[in-house]
Amino acid sequence: MVSANAGDEITRKDTSEQRILGSGSTELRVTKGSASKTVTASAKQPATATATAKTLVLYDTSGEWGKLGELYAMTVSNLTGHFGGFSAHPVSTYTAGEMNNFTATVYIGSTFDEPLPAAFLTDVATSAKPVIWMSANIWQLRDKTPDFQAKYGFTPWVYDNAAVAKVSYKDRTLTRSADNAAGIMTHSALDASKVTVLANAVRADGSTFPWAVRSANLTYLGEIPFSYVNETDRQLIFADLLFDALAPGTAERHRALVRIEDVGPDSDPTELRAMADYLFSQNVPFSFGVFPRFRNPNGIENNGVAEEYTLKQRPEVVSALKYMTSKGGTMLIHGWTHQFSGVANPYDGLSGNDFEFFAAHVDATDRVILDGPVAGDSVAWAKGRIASSKKDFEAAKLPVPTIFEFPHYAGSAADYKAVRSVFTTRYERSLYFYGGLSGTIDNRNFVGQLFPYVVQDIYGSKVLPENMGNYEPEAFNHHPARHPADLVASAQANLVVRDGFASFFYHPFLGTDALAQIVTGVKASGYTFVSPTSL
Repeated sequence: MVSANAGDEITRKDTSEQRILGSGSTELRVTKGSASKTVTASAKQPATATATAKTLVLYDTSGEWGKLGELYAMTVSNLTGHFGGFSAHPVSTYTAGEMNNFTATVYIGSTFDEPLPAAFLTDVATSAKPVIWMSANIWQLRDKTPDFQAKYGFTPWVYDNAAVAKVSYKDRTLTRSADNAAGIMTHSALDASKVTVLANAVRADGSTFPWAVRSANLTYLGEIPFSYVNETDRQLIFADLLFDALAPGTAERHRALVRIEDVGPDSDPTELRAMADYLFSQNVPFSFGVFPRFRNPNGIENNGVAEEYTLKQRPEVVSALKYMTSKGGTMLIHGWTHQFSGVANPYDGLSGNDFEFFAAHVDATDRVILDGPVAGDSVAWAKGRIASSKKDFEAAKLPVPTIFEFPHYAGSAADYKAVRSVFTTRYERSLYFYGGLSGTIDNRNFVGQLFPYVVQDIYGSKVLPENMGNYEPEAFNHHPARHPADLVASAQANLVVRDGFASFFYHPFLGTDALAQIVTGVKASGYTFVSPTSL
C-alpha cells in the first residue's frame, strides 16, 4: 500500500490484469471447416498522406510483470501509427524536455510504484503538450505537483475493485470483460469546473464513477484498456481519444470493409459467384483472401488418400475468381497452402483448417494454444512460401495480389519481417512479440491486436482493420454463436471512433442470407463500404 496526502489512499492494483495478458489474453478466432476455434495468445500508415503527428510512448519495465510494459507499448505505438510516427522507450530513460519534441505523449503505468524520473513528472505538469496517462503512478505526479488539485481539479484516491462490465462513452455502452478483476482508479475530489469526465465505469448495481477524465493538458485513464478485449471493448475509447491529442480537427467519418474468407482451389465456384453477385447488387466493394494450393496430406474426408492440387488445376475456380474481380472484388494472398506440412497444426493438416506460419495445439479443454514458430521458421523460409504462392497465382494466369493476410492471423516475428519485405500492406489482426521495441524478440511472449482504423504498425507495414469478426451460426469452443445482430452491434460500438471502421469477414459456404443481414445492418448504422485499395 502507498500512502498519499492526508485523507487519501491508493491501494495496490490487483495483478489479475497483468497475469492474464502475460499468460494469454488476446483471442483470435480460427475457422475450421464450417465451425471455428479460438486461439489464446499470451500476452507508423498515417491516416492521410500528410499526417505528421509524432507520439512519444513511455512504458514501465520494473518488477515481476515488467515485460508487460513493452507489450502494452507496442499496442499503443501501433494505434498512434494511424496518425504519423512514434518513438517508444522505457520511462526510466526519459530526458528533460523530451516531450516537447512530440505532438503528444502517452505514458502506460503498468508497474505499481515504477520509479518515475523527476524530469518526466516536472514536464507533464509544466508542458502544454497533450499527455495521456494510463492507470498506475499518477500519485507520483500528484505528490510532485503541490497544487495538483487546484491545477487539475481531481485527486486520484483508490482503485475500485467492484465488478465493472460496462463503460459509457459518447452516449454508447462499451463492454469490459467480467473476467477482468483489476481495479479502476477513483478520485477523492473532482471539480466539475476544471475537469471533463470523458467516460464512466458502470458497476453491476448501475452506479458510475469516472473512467477517463481530462483537465488542462492531461488526460487520465483509470486503467490500461488492453486486456480481455473484444470487438465492443472499452479499448475503443482510447483509440478515439488519440484523435483529441494527435488530430483534433478530424471530421466524423465511418467506413466499412467486407472480406470473403478462406477461398482456395477446393472452393465451390457457384458459392463464390453468389457472393460477388449479392455484394455487387448492393454496390458494396469487397475483397477475398485466396490460398492458391490445396493440400490434404492425411486424406481427410478422402478415404485416407492424400491429395494436392493448385488453382491452375481447377479452372472453374479460377474463372469464378476473375468473375469476383469483375464485380468489384480485390483479391488478397491468404498464404500459400493455409496449413503446415503433414502434421496436425492443430487439427488435421488440411488446407483452410490449420495454421501455416505458426505452431499450435488443442489442449485438454478444447482451446487452441499458440506454441511459437513452426519448425524451420526463418525469414528465408517465409519468403520461400510467399514466392511459391506467387508462382501458383501466375501459373493460373491470375494477377498476383498486393495485399497479404496471414492464415488464422498468426506468424512469427521473422514471418512478419518476410511479409514486409514483399508487401507494403496486410489486412488482418496481428501478433506482436516482446522485444519488438527493445530489440531481442521473444516469440513465446506476445500480444494480439485488432484495429479500429488503418495503422502503420511497428513492423513498418500498413495494416487494414478487421474488427468485427465473422458470422458463426453455431456455438463452439467455449464461444457462443455469432449472429448477424452480434456483428451489427460490434459495428455500432465502433461508431465511438470518429474516423473508424466496421470490418468483418464471411465464409462463402454460409450463403448470402446472413451476409445480407450484416451488410444491411452496417449500412443502416451509418457506414459506407469501401474497397481496401482506396485506403
